[in-house]
Amino acid sequence: MKHLIGTTLALGLAAPAAFAQSQTITQTEDRGGQIGSEETFTGTAYVAPVFPPEMNGVSAGEVTFLPGARSAWHTHPVGQMLVVTHGTGWVQERGQEKEVIQAGDVVWCPPETEHWHGATDTTSVTHYAVQGNEDGSAVTWGEHVTDEEYAQ
Repeated sequence: MKHLIGTTLALGLAAPAAFAQSQTITQTEDRGGQIGSEETFTGTAYVAPVFPPEMNGVSAGEVTFLPGARSAWHTHPVGQMLVVTHGTGWVQERGQEKEVIQAGDVVWCPPETEHWHGATDTTSVTHYAVQGNEDGSAVTWGEHVTDEEYAQ
């Protein structure tokens, strides 16, 4: 009986290890990135993937906006979280005043809320953009933020 209990206990403790997955480390230099498309950005924005939507449909990108650069108006079906890591920028929800964001700030953009974000006219800003995927889409792009809208 002692032998049976010991064997059962040993198998029970070993079982989780047999089903465990290994960690994956993606080195910074392997992440790549590119200048954001003129269709979705005004000015120079550098977009680098952080992780793909393999975690329950959630993905993230690191975006650096040079002074004057910004995204076009857009929405996210399940919302977006912006985690500002460097610099100072602006974010604006359609119909609201633009707001200053800076390193250390976290911005929640609710689902289907039209907004834009980017650098100020004199400073750059970098943030992580974290968003969920619904029905194969994480973002719906709209028109560019005009110079007049940006300057308000």
